[in-house]
Amino acid sequence: MYATRPTLSGPRHAVSAGHYLASTAAMAVLEAGGNAIDAGCAAGMALGVLLPDLVNVAGVAPIMIRLADGTVETIAGLGHWPRSLPPDIFMREHGGKIPNGVRRTVVPAAPDAWITALERHGTMGFGDVAQYAIRFAAEGYAVYPLLAETVAAHRDEYARWPSNAAIFLPGGAPPVVGTRFVQADLARTLSYMVAQERAAAATGGRMAGLAAAHAAFYRGDIAREITRFIQAEGGFLSMEDLAGFRSRLEPAVARRWRGHTLLTCGPWCQGPALAQALLLMERAGFDGMAHNSADYLHLLTECVKAAMADREYHFGDPLFTQVPLDALLSPQHLDARLRQIDPDRAHPSMYEPLLGAGTPADGPVRADLPKVEADTSYVAVVDRWGNAFSATPSDGSWNSPVVPGLGIIPSNRGSQSRPDPAHPSGVAPGKRPRLTPNPAMLATEDGGVMPFGTPGGDVQIQAMLQVMLNVFHFGMELQEAIEAPRIASYAFPSSFAPFDYFPGRVAAEGRIPQSVRDDLASRGHEVKDWPDVTWLAGCVEAVLSDPKAGLVRAGADPRRPAYAIAG
Repeated sequence: MYATRPTLSGPRHAVSAGHYLASTAAMAVLEAGGNAIDAGCAAGMALGVLLPDLVNVAGVAPIMIRLADGTVETIAGLGHWPRSLPPDIFMREHGGKIPNGVRRTVVPAAPDAWITALERHGTMGFGDVAQYAIRFAAEGYAVYPLLAETVAAHRDEYARWPSNAAIFLPGGAPPVVGTRFVQADLARTLSYMVAQERAAAATGGRMAGLAAAHAAFYRGDIAREITRFIQAEGGFLSMEDLAGFRSRLEPAVARRWRGHTLLTCGPWCQGPALAQALLLMERAGFDGMAHNSADYLHLLTECVKAAMADREYHFGDPLFTQVPLDALLSPQHLDARLRQIDPDRAHPSMYEPLLGAGTPADGPVRADLPKVEADTSYVAVVDRWGNAFSATPSDGSWNSPVVPGLGIIPSNRGSQSRPDPAHPSGVAPGKRPRLTPNPAMLATEDGGVMPFGTPGGDVQIQAMLQVMLNVFHFGMELQEAIEAPRIASYAFPSSFAPFDYFPGRVAAEGRIPQSVRDDLASRGHEVKDWPDVTWLAGCVEAVLSDPKAGLVRAGADPRRPAYAIAG
């Protein structure tokens, strides 16, 4: 009904990633005997090269791994604020805003996250999986429409720093679709890490090599160049911040649903809001509702708004913020939230707090279409042994400077902390921002597994929820479920500075019938029309193992340059 591509299936393994060359990298690793972790790391690093406007090699990379024996682990892949950061600096010196530039820099976590995954569950070395990213950086690849569109839209920001302009504005202009995009400095940086690995592995083996690659970035010449530049630009990142960094291993949040188990990351990101929205939908009851009917979309929107309100009131780095996660996902709280939902009327703003005090939505109220930061990508892999990998690497490249000579932007994810330290996700030295990227999985009742995720900022859990329900409630094939038209609510403060707030706002792809959009408007939703198909609605990738058929299936979202491969 909706699909323009087939769902792909193979008897061994499958991958779906946010760029087709990243998918080819993962498949090459799988065909060479690597497992899902090796393949996922190869694709994830490649995404930092292939989507340089949306993902940075030195950005964030949250990872979820589910081994064939059912063991689940999440690697946060998210850096913390510099420990020397004055906690009141944004309130005191920047008018309560987090400015562009190096002061939004947190410890770059992605290199550590990939290496940690390889150390714990991989079979290959850093160079084995980084070779594809190095190749695409050194040899280049064809500029695609979304890359050209994003750079053109942020031309002035890229031009602000000569090191960014040199890469993203070749000849002083945004790159043109179909031309070759090369990142020579980035290729040299990654190659240096590989050279350090090879020297150590020659005598100490694979683990010694991985440690050497890690040390090259976090304690060696790369770290010195990063901190020297950041501090010269007025930032606070230090060698001590880098040298002591390892991504935290965080417990997954697991909740049963219709015999399946939904696995999300913890409240250091927005992952648990996906579980809460799903459980709210289930307790409200939607079995008799038609797909994308007004009743269904109204209920979905209100459940998302309720879950996102609790995200706003409670989520933050659990090392600094007490997050009442079990209470938020309890039947008592879910029922209390459902009592606030009117089946005939949209709640006019963000839902009020129910568990303790909460800060009302205070971001700028906008009347135009939502301004969504294009950022993030995603990769899902399931291998022939049943291991599953889910990762959502991220960090844009127009609001902070490239370190000259390295070709990387140390993670600017500080933009997702609140400037006020009193907020649950407020700034503090050593604290992590509350992250939007949130890789997830569904362990199915028949013994299969579906790693899935998407870019899209605050749209992420909304797109993921709709695709999951399309497959497991409405019975769609994976690719059809991904391509079906979607909506998104913005009735809560954005996760990105300046934390815009759109009370009552729902955006809907144009393929949703006008009569449904009119019905939603009559219930009090402020409906804004998207194009029929838009990258603003996310870009969901998913791989689903099917034990009964003995196949692994994969789908990829054509809203961005994502592709799946099965073999």
